[in-house]
Amino acid sequence: MDVRCRGVRGATTCSENTREAILSATHELLTLLIEANDIKPEDIASAIFTTTPDLNAEFPAVAARAIGWVDTALLCGHEMAVPGSLPRCIRVLIHWNTTKRADEVVHVYIRGARGLRPERAAAMNAFRVVTPLSPEELP
Repeated sequence: MDVRCRGVRGATTCSENTREAILSATHELLTLLIEANDIKPEDIASAIFTTTPDLNAEFPAVAARAIGWVDTALLCGHEMAVPGSLPRCIRVLIHWNTTKRADEVVHVYIRGARGLRPERAAAMNAFRVVTPLSPEELP
């Protein structure tokens, strides 16, 4: 079977603009994406993280580095400030080398971001809940 580069999407929200909230929410999102797709760090080509402009206390990529994505190209940026859009939102696009077909990739939308893609959020009911990181566990 051929290996293809697939895009894996996910989004979550933070309760507040703090380093702890951003890292905890990003860790939860990445953990669920990894679990849902059986993603190995060595198969990730790159990942792009965005936050809404109201989140700037930490780079979401710090959470990715903390889980072992040390050789992965990571980039952070801000989403467009569209009036009425979801506040305090973190999004990720992972470029993943895999043998899975595009329709087999599980995209993860959790917390307040469930409303962005309700059809994807419903699929997440089959996965476990990730315990948020405590302040002592933060990188």
